Amino acid sequence: MVAQVNPTEVDKLIQGCRNGRMKDQEGLYKHFYGYAMGICLRYAKNKDEASEMLNDAFLKVFNKLEAYDSTKLFKAWFRRIVVNTSIDYYRREHKHDFQVPIEKARGEEHDADVIDQLSTEDLFKLIRQLPDNQKIVFNLYEIEGYSHDEIGELLHIPAGTSKSNLSRAKQRLRTMVTAYFSTKKTILSEENE
Repeated sequence: MVAQVNPTEVDKLIQGCRNGRMKDQEGLYKHFYGYAMGICLRYAKNKDEASEMLNDAFLKVFNKLEAYDSTKLFKAWFRRIVVNTSIDYYRREHKHDFQVPIEKARGEEHDADVIDQLSTEDLFKLIRQLPDNQKIVFNLYEIEGYSHDEIGELLHIPAGTSKSNLSRAKQRLRTMVTAYFSTKKTILSEENE
């Protein structure tokens, strides 16, 4: 586990990176690795794909570090690069995954109490099981806070397709959550017999 680094030390690492010091690049990488990997895993199919996104993001960070405004929060600037790199990866590798017409989206009723019983880890496991086109739109809209118009611009898809993918993601998550709790309930009742 990497020791916590205070903001002053992060500023020193950034300055060292700007001066081309490899040790400071390694320090910055180690410090933000877990944070960045967590973001990449939300968009990736698997850990290998997330690692590719992560490495691409760090390469961009190191190449664009001169453009970073040190009066602003580094973590926010860094996060934006990681999210955008993940999106770029999907545009490049999965450009046909987003072709779902809005007419196919339909709403369904759901039990909000079931969602409240999920842990964050369980929810992220379920989100990772979504098809890529649904997972990326769900992450951008529900977690990152992008609008459908912004998602459409980022992914080069109509805003309606973004809405459709979000609707399908939510519908699929409801089904997976129901199945998850049904399985959990069965296991608990078998243990109590």
